[in-house]
Amino acid sequence: MHFKLIVAFVDDRWTEKVMEAAREAGATGITVINSARGEGLQPAKTFLGLSLETQRDVVLFLVEEHLSRTILEEIGRVGHFDDEPGTGIAIQLDVEDA
Repeated sequence: MHFKLIVAFVDDRWTEKVMEAAREAGATGITVINSARGEGLQPAKTFLGLSLETQRDVVLFLVEEHLSRTILEEIGRVGHFDDEPGTGIAIQLDVEDA
């Protein structure tokens, strides 16, 4: 069996919905790493030295290869990745062994 690792960097307000959508699309297991920080093309905004950026979650899915494209597209749709900059991104990587 061949697998893909989907790594999604998700705005924390969308994490639960992304997880639900991935399950409905065929994902059977999910790992969430909370409170990740990062910066995109635009520097993070600050107010009196305090960061105004939202928290990100890193969501990992190890999925069967034939399901990966569907899951990846659902994650992007539910996470609003194409609607506005900075909401998140998802990538898939080949897994040699699992």
